[in-house]
Amino acid sequence: MNKREVTILAEQVEREFLPFVRRPGRYIGGEINQIKKDLNQCSLTVALCFPDIYEVAMSYTGLAIIYDILNRIEGVAAERVFAPWIDAEKVLREKKIPLFSLESRAALKSFDIVGFSLTSELCYTNVLNMLDLAHLNVRSAARDENEPLIIAGGGMANCCEPMAEFIDLFLLGEGEEAVVELIQLVKAHKKAGATKKEILFCAAKKFDWAYVPALYTASRSRGTGPQRRNAVVEDFENAAAPLRPIVPFTQAVHERVSVEIMRGCPGRCRFCQASFCRRPVRYRGVEKIVSLARACYHATGFDTVGLLSLSTADYPNLEELVARLQEYFRDKYVGLSLPSLRVDRHLKLLPILVTSVRKSGLTIAVEAASEKLRQIINKPLKDEDLFAGVEAAYRAGWQKLKLYFMVGLPDETEEDIKQIVELSFQLAKLRRNVDGKTARINITISWLVPKPHTPFGWLGQKPIVYFEQAKKLILDEKRKLHAKFLQFKFHDINRSILESAIARGGRECCDVIEAAWQDGARFDLWDECFDYELWQRAFEKFGIDIETAAQRRFGPDEILPWEHLGGPEKKYLLGHLDKAMEGVKSEKQPPNMFI
Repeated sequence: MNKREVTILAEQVEREFLPFVRRPGRYIGGEINQIKKDLNQCSLTVALCFPDIYEVAMSYTGLAIIYDILNRIEGVAAERVFAPWIDAEKVLREKKIPLFSLESRAALKSFDIVGFSLTSELCYTNVLNMLDLAHLNVRSAARDENEPLIIAGGGMANCCEPMAEFIDLFLLGEGEEAVVELIQLVKAHKKAGATKKEILFCAAKKFDWAYVPALYTASRSRGTGPQRRNAVVEDFENAAAPLRPIVPFTQAVHERVSVEIMRGCPGRCRFCQASFCRRPVRYRGVEKIVSLARACYHATGFDTVGLLSLSTADYPNLEELVARLQEYFRDKYVGLSLPSLRVDRHLKLLPILVTSVRKSGLTIAVEAASEKLRQIINKPLKDEDLFAGVEAAYRAGWQKLKLYFMVGLPDETEEDIKQIVELSFQLAKLRRNVDGKTARINITISWLVPKPHTPFGWLGQKPIVYFEQAKKLILDEKRKLHAKFLQFKFHDINRSILESAIARGGRECCDVIEAAWQDGARFDLWDECFDYELWQRAFEKFGIDIETAAQRRFGPDEILPWEHLGGPEKKYLLGHLDKAMEGVKSEKQPPNMFI
């Protein structure tokens, strides 16, 4: 790797960029607890990129952890780079200003490594856009020794073939320890004068969590190259965690002290990629969590402590933890923020929570309205426990409820979909037992997206007409019940179809993603930017129908585009799928089902 000249754009940014964007606070840096080193004095520099705007990026704990870890290493500097919003992109392109970091306002091209956090398939066009705004070639094969190593990690690394042509190396699994090993390897080889190609080959040979797409064939029938494995942090108790998180200048999506209390999930919901890929389950002790929360609070002044994990309700000492945090933070007017509680487990906890948790609303991920479907998806929640838990919440002071349901599950019937409305209706009326009032309930409906590394990854997504008719059915049922106190919010159907088409795709999706980006695709997670017709054209350009790709079913013996990329053994997942199908009477839809 060549030694890179650092280009600082501070004057140009101040004069030609910041006065012309609507929210300059997104791009100025300099926040409390920011870490800034002299890039010219560091032996290795890393740009940590998040392919969404500042407010979203600053709420992502994974980025904060890696930022803190890398900046603790002597001779290494890590700086942040986020996706500029539409107005800012226009200014950058018109003024020919390359994309820059927040800390030093250094051109992205100046860094030795550019690393992306991939948290959703619908952020991929932003990755290409950021590379292009940095005046870098978007294709790995077109980049030379004068351009940085481009790496990526995060949840989507486990199904990364659709981005394989753009990224030099993917870090699979958990990054806290793996990223340090990778940085040390790059530092040593850079000092020895190794080329990027030599560094990538050595990394892939040494680390089984390092996936270098150039060393693998693109064919679905490849079976070539060694199996990659996820990096796992064995000692989660002492895993790195930032003690001085950055305090954002503009309001972030989540402004709170965030402490991860456990890693992994003991549940195995058969649609959930994270629960199958992030294993085994590990816990932090109560003392460690309280210590982290105290340190972060005193370094930031945030008035809320968020307890993070895939399934906080399954933390074994949750009652003790809540009591300890309440004891310390009560007189500081700091509240706790918890994800949805398991109502079958935490009835006794609700009285304790009433004085320590902000009761803006209780969230419950029910997922399916019938117990039959819950068994199929492996979420065995009983109706009697659900009703008992919600009534206990009303008695403890909660007045609002938020429910999550999913439509498009195996063996789902018209009655199952109607039951979503009926169940929500009954839960709202349940509050009358407490104070004579009807609760207001917000219900979010998502559409099943079969995900890689899950038992449902072999299944096809339901057709678009199925989801459209299901949405109509739900709203018609609400009108029949005159349930104005039920507010339904539906995920964008077209966006879910695109997600399914890309999520389980192979390297053929690289051309599609690049074509969509060139045609203007940006911020596909944002309603004001998402353009489904644009994506349809991009798929059609390469002879692929987007809905056919989304609905594709895979055979049990078929080589999957993601099976070499970490995750559980295929046999284990197929065993889960078999158990799910045992509860399915017939794969045929019932008569008159949305026809």
